[in-house]
Amino acid sequence: MRRLLATLSATAVVAALAAAPAAASCPRATLADIEDEVMCPVCGVPLGLAEAPQAERERAFVQSLIDRCRSKRQIKRALAAQYGPSVLALPDHGGFNLAAYLVPALAMLAASGGIALAMARWQRERKRSASRHAPLDDVPALDPAELARLDAELDSHER
Repeated sequence: MRRLLATLSATAVVAALAAAPAAASCPRATLADIEDEVMCPVCGVPLGLAEAPQAERERAFVQSLIDRCRSKRQIKRALAAQYGPSVLALPDHGGFNLAAYLVPALAMLAASGGIALAMARWQRERKRSASRHAPLDDVPALDPAELARLDAELDSHER
């Protein structure tokens, strides 16, 4: 009896050791981890918030893929194949989808550069115009005869 128990325990240890590498090689995706990255095709909200019957079927599909030891990437690909690319909360980072990320960023960068150039030109033009116009302190004094004629002219218009 002791021999049988020792043999069974040894077999259990060997089986556990053999299963450990297989379990370690299985990517550990969880339903909660995937629910926030995919959408319900009916509701249009993240799967974690969806309550439609279709969302329940999608969760069951994801769970079956997790049980079959699929990685997060494989599960997302299977969901896109099953429900279409709109099921992914964030599209793949390639092709046209890459342009959807880059174009707004490049447009903002170009606009910032344009504003910086316009500001630099405006500052240069302001400095040039300031140097063209002499300050009032540099205006030569008028001849006393001219001042008298100017005063007489102003007095004639005031009456």
